[in-house]
Amino acid sequence: MQTKQFSKILIDWQKIHGRHNLPWQVAQPYARWISEIMLQQTQVSTVIEYFERFMRRFPTVQDLAQASEDEVMQYWSGLGYYSRARNLHRAAKIIVEQLDGQFPQTREQWESLPGVGRSTAAAIVAFSFGVRETILDGNVKRVLMRIYALQSSADDRQTVKELWTLAESLLPQQDLDAYIQGLMDLGATICSRNPKCILCPFKERCKAFSLGLQNDIPKPKKRSRRPQQERTFLLIWCEDQCFLQKRTGKGVWKGLYSLPEMDAIKTEDEVRDVVEQMGLTVRNSRELEPFQHDFSHYRLILHPVAVNVTSKENACLQGRWVGLQDLPDVGVPAPIRSLLESFLG
Repeated sequence: MQTKQFSKILIDWQKIHGRHNLPWQVAQPYARWISEIMLQQTQVSTVIEYFERFMRRFPTVQDLAQASEDEVMQYWSGLGYYSRARNLHRAAKIIVEQLDGQFPQTREQWESLPGVGRSTAAAIVAFSFGVRETILDGNVKRVLMRIYALQSSADDRQTVKELWTLAESLLPQQDLDAYIQGLMDLGATICSRNPKCILCPFKERCKAFSLGLQNDIPKPKKRSRRPQQERTFLLIWCEDQCFLQKRTGKGVWKGLYSLPEMDAIKTEDEVRDVVEQMGLTVRNSRELEPFQHDFSHYRLILHPVAVNVTSKENACLQGRWVGLQDLPDVGVPAPIRSLLESFLG
């Protein structure tokens, strides 16, 4: 398929059938940047609400740079992959303090900022500045691999190299924004993991479809068995509040408030001992139903133990007490938030 033919089909399709009312579909680089970071590993339907709430609180890069990390994490809470929020905050400070609040206008300049990779940078400069750059996220890889019947894993190093070359060769000279958006839209709505080939504008030209391989391309990545970790979480409560500690060490929840925790599965007596060592007097305790939460590289089995204490007063206690009404204003990991809402509700 010739380059002009490919881009024309895609652009014509996008203008009629693509998505045109997403809140970040503006030329403003700040909005594009925030949305592209949020959309990494996260579906559009999930991002919309978070994006609108985030932009109301941090309408400019200056607002974001001046905010505390705690507040940024609060507005990211529930989106997962929290390093994205920390990198976003760091990058905002760089833009304000080192670039005088001026946004980079080239892909290479954006890539120098924390958390911004090649595809994300390309999307920002293409939409905001009309720079002739292509994207290559998971959706685009799938589209190109099916249309050209590339029978390998989308994560294969040589395949990724070939895909970048192919993606660059297909760039049109005009209607770049419709073309880039079309790649996103086609991969997300039509050429998805379970393709709707009958609706695809490329069904007459797609090699995978003609060979009956659309469900086999890309080849699934070989995955090792996901390791499993089990931890005991201390749901320490008094009256209508629970005790949370800020996570300062390494880990996916760094910067968030969470329940104190212990490695492995602990008995109620072991948990009570730890709580009393914290300077609190235990009234009673009970084990709650264990549940699991999947991260990208491992599965966490949470074993909560509810510990009722007689008083919240302890000058040496490092953390904060929060009630149900406080949760919207605190950055808490999604599984911990759900547990607290259920317990306190």
